Amino acid sequence: MSAHHEIRGVLIRAGATQLLLPNATISEVLSYSPPEAVANAPAWLLGRLRWRGWRLPLVAFPVLSGQGEERADLASKVVVLKTLGGDARLPFFALLTEGFPRLVTISEDNLLDESDGDGDALPFAVRARVRLNDDVALIPDIDVIEQSVREALAA
Repeated sequence: MSAHHEIRGVLIRAGATQLLLPNATISEVLSYSPPEAVANAPAWLLGRLRWRGWRLPLVAFPVLSGQGEERADLASKVVVLKTLGGDARLPFFALLTEGFPRLVTISEDNLLDESDGDGDALPFAVRARVRLNDDVALIPDIDVIEQSVREALAA
């Protein structure tokens, strides 16, 4: 009998794109509130949100990855993600998302890596493109997003 490998993931909508995130990276999902502006920030860095004593950078992923615009409205949510780089000053950042994240269980059988399938280069800050049953989702590169946030805040 073969062991089935399954992982728990979270699908979020960011602009026209679906992102697949590991369940373990998500700390909390919040209702959107307008962030504090960050001086001279790039367009993808929407500002900072207050959360549990932190001031979290709020990232518009479609803008960062060059895949279009993202508008925040009352239906928007904010997903708080743990960073992976170990920077004590930036243990979390936030991604703007539309609607509620959806918890999914993914087995190896229905997770098809589309990274090099059609020859399309992956967008900036995207680690892989995957097919999840009938959906295509992007797996964001948390390290690249974190590095981009650090550089933008240092500028």
